[in-house]
This record gives sequence, C-alpha cells and structure tokens, in this order.
Amino acid sequence: MPHTGTRIDAHVKVLDETVVERAKERGLDAIVYAPHFERLPTIRERADRFSDDELLVVPAREVFTGDWRNRRHLLALGLSEPIPDFITFEGAMAELERQDAAILVPHPTFATVSLTRPELDAHRDRIDAVGGYNAKLLPHQNRRARRVARDLDLPAFGSSYAHLRATVGEAWTAFETDLETPAAVVEAFKSDVDRRVVHRAGIEHRARGAIEYAHLAYENTWKRLDRLFLSGDDPTNPHSVFYEGRFDDVAVY
Repeated sequence: MPHTGTRIDAHVKVLDETVVERAKERGLDAIVYAPHFERLPTIRERADRFSDDELLVVPAREVFTGDWRNRRHLLALGLSEPIPDFITFEGAMAELERQDAAILVPHPTFATVSLTRPELDAHRDRIDAVGGYNAKLLPHQNRRARRVARDLDLPAFGSSYAHLRATVGEAWTAFETDLETPAAVVEAFKSDVDRRVVHRAGIEHRARGAIEYAHLAYENTWKRLDRLFLSGDDPTNPHSVFYEGRFDDVAVY
C-alpha cells in the first residue's frame, strides 16, 4: 500500500540519475539538494532537471559562514537570490531572514563546522529546525543532536547528508502532509507541521554511515586546500562579480 505524507531526505550533496533512482527505490518523495560551493542558479537548474512526477528535488544552499577555523554551516531552503560563502554569521543570518528562507542547522554541535549549544540557544528564535539525525555522524553525535533539539524545543529533521550516492535515503524527514512543490516543502520546514525523523537500521546502514564518516578525511584535507585561497572567479566567493559588491562589508576573506 502506498504511504501517505511526504518522505524527504533533507540534505544531499550529490545529484544524478543514480541518485534519483536510489531515492525512488528507498521510497522517498523528495530530496533537498545542497551541494558545496555552487551558486543558486546552478543548483536550481540541476534540481529542475532531475525532478519528475515521482521525486521532487528541492534546491538549497549550505552556506559556510565565518572563516575556515571558525565556520558555522547553515542550510537555507527557499532562497530567492544567491548568497555567497565565507561571510560573517550575522551577515548570513540577516540575508537569509531578508529572503524569508527556511533556516536549518545541519549537524548541530559537530566539530568546528556547526553551531554550538550556546549559539543555538542564543539564535533559537531565528532557526526553523536542527538536524536530529545525520547518517554521516556517529551514534553518540546523533544522540547529542536529538537532545539539543529536544532541550531547545526546536523541530528536528533527518537526512543522509549524502556526499556519496549510496548513502541517499539512509535517513529522512517524514511529514504527515503531502508536499508537492518546493515552496510547500519550505513552508513545512518553517511551520509546526507534524513530522518524524526516520532512519534505516542494521549492519548495512551502519557501514554506509562509517564510509561517509571516513569521507570527511577527504573533505577536510587536500580537497579543502582548493578553497583556502579564494579567487574572484570562485562561484561562491563573496567578492565575485556575481554578487556586485553586496557582501563586501561582511566578507571574511
């Protein structure tokens, strides 16, 4: 019997025919596509190309705020205009609020790449949801994330945070209502619509999570070097011509 409501893997980094096929096999209705260091128009075009009647692909941006040593990630859905990386946290929050985007916090309190517990508490009225389960993280890290969401009375969301195709659909957010457009998904995350955080279980699930976690070493070592010396040609550099100087006063590089 077909399920009711909408199952959304709320944060994936990869998108192609294989990802779409896997998402459908896993029973997902939608995925949120938010690759690193890509401009919003590019993300939108790709999301539109891979959306169909069976799977909705929602474009989003995971914005890197602050510098490499002190960065805080924000997942933004429903953007109307591009926003760069490596601007101040407050500058990013102000721009996301100006655009009335849904502001989600992925992997809360994890390492040096997300908001700390005091920061989440200080900005709780500006945040729409926090990651309550991330297939890439270790069990104790996910337990801590769920505890933070519960203690701060913030809605949680589930995602695979897939950087690898095989991880798509390992976790998702299950909404009780049918969400058929990107705008409906954005509004659902901004509202108090009933939802559950769901994830697969078993040895295969744990193995996929371990492989994703190991992939962090690649993401944070030599690949990271590509971004340490930003140029004006970088698509999400705040000084890029794409942004026409609008973010120069809040750029950290």
